[in-house]
Amino acid sequence: MREIGHWIGGRRVAGASGRFAEVWNPATGEVQARVALASKAELDAAVAAAAAAQTKWAATNPQRRARVMMEAVRLLNRDMDKIAEAISREHGKTFPDARGDVQRGLEVIEFCIGAPHLLKGEFTDAAGPGIDMYSMRQPLGVVAGITPFNFPAMIPLWKIGPALAAGNAMILKPSERDPSAPLLIAEVFAEAGLPEGILQVVNGDREAVDAILDNAVVQAVGFVGSTPIAQYIYSRAAAAGKRAQCFGGAKNHMIVMPDADMDQAADALVGAGYGAAGERCMAISVAVPVGERTADRLIEKLVPRIEKLKVGPWTAGNDVDFGPLVTAEARARVLGLVESGIAEGARLVVDGRRFVLQGYEKGFFVGPHLFDRVTPAMEIYRTEIFGPVLSTVRAASYEEALGLAMSHEYGNGTAIFTRDGDTARDFASRINIGMVGINVPIPVPLAYHTFGGWKRSGFGDLNQHGPDAFRFYTRTKTVTARWPSGLKEGGEFHFRAME
Repeated sequence: MREIGHWIGGRRVAGASGRFAEVWNPATGEVQARVALASKAELDAAVAAAAAAQTKWAATNPQRRARVMMEAVRLLNRDMDKIAEAISREHGKTFPDARGDVQRGLEVIEFCIGAPHLLKGEFTDAAGPGIDMYSMRQPLGVVAGITPFNFPAMIPLWKIGPALAAGNAMILKPSERDPSAPLLIAEVFAEAGLPEGILQVVNGDREAVDAILDNAVVQAVGFVGSTPIAQYIYSRAAAAGKRAQCFGGAKNHMIVMPDADMDQAADALVGAGYGAAGERCMAISVAVPVGERTADRLIEKLVPRIEKLKVGPWTAGNDVDFGPLVTAEARARVLGLVESGIAEGARLVVDGRRFVLQGYEKGFFVGPHLFDRVTPAMEIYRTEIFGPVLSTVRAASYEEALGLAMSHEYGNGTAIFTRDGDTARDFASRINIGMVGINVPIPVPLAYHTFGGWKRSGFGDLNQHGPDAFRFYTRTKTVTARWPSGLKEGGEFHFRAME
């Protein structure tokens, strides 16, 4: 069976711990490879090698580092289909969706070509008599990224690009469920001219994560995953004196006002709710129509669209709407939550529990589900399902709909569909959620803005990509310089007022 190792010192290396995890083919339910799980000793060795290489990389001027980013963009475009195929094979998402995974990561690398400008400091001439003052942004040293299974190219690229462009070395610990794409990305950066040791890809499980958190050389940790793990990593990293940005779960609401275009809203909900089988932290999992008539109209529009969705393996063609879930455990969890919704009294309008794909009976497929008359007390409303399940919570008024989203513990993304500018502006201003869409169902910011949720969806002060990423991966040093001229007047024993 094929074995997947690590990327250390500019090349692929086999694991040395003797521990492995299985890599499944989600469409067939068969094991297709096994990936090495690093020991603490392997992780520490990778960090030490990265630290040895980082000093010279940090001394490389930002423009030359940016040229590596520029070449990486060219090579990522060249290898996009190759990387996307690896994602589809191990994650299960459709090929167009996998290409989008690579593309949205690539856009952050494009933004990082501007690193020389983003790393500029500030300067004040003649801040006092003969005194100049200036600030510099300098790299942290060795940093780490711990990334999830659902975007095996995009989120690693979100971490890699700003960290390396700022002059750091990075230890990337990707998900062990779909490890091939990050290794292919490491090969791209090596070909682009990145020195050996600056990017180390170490596959592993909790042992590797804890080794990152315990290693004193690692100065910062970026994480994306579930909220309990985000909180664990954030608190433990902070206790160890590391910087941390940790992004967790979500329960994204889409409010549909009575004046909304119902066809547009229904199309948006189907794409945002069921795309990637719902395995997205920005998926819309809760529709909130305002008013009974709005809800009835929306359900009427949704049902035929959902029933026409094509579920299948990525090899079935580009017209497949979504594929399987990533593991058998994920499938069992989603179906268990569906049963809990039924037991608690929600109305299952579209039932995908009995979906079976001929020829792929052992695959991890789940058909689409639509619930109506869900209430905030139900588990399917409180919990992030991470599957192809859309819940409808009917609201009697705009204020009630707004309150639902604002009172939920998660605050990653939200959207409102309306033709009324006043309502849209009020919603954007008042909502306590990090990313807001107005007639846009999945408001993922472009690379030159920042991505991040509020409340229990995000831990840390700085977001991913955009200017925040360069702030996160650098420290500010401020220098006050005085160049004496003329006669020396002797020592001073008090602060002198600036003239």
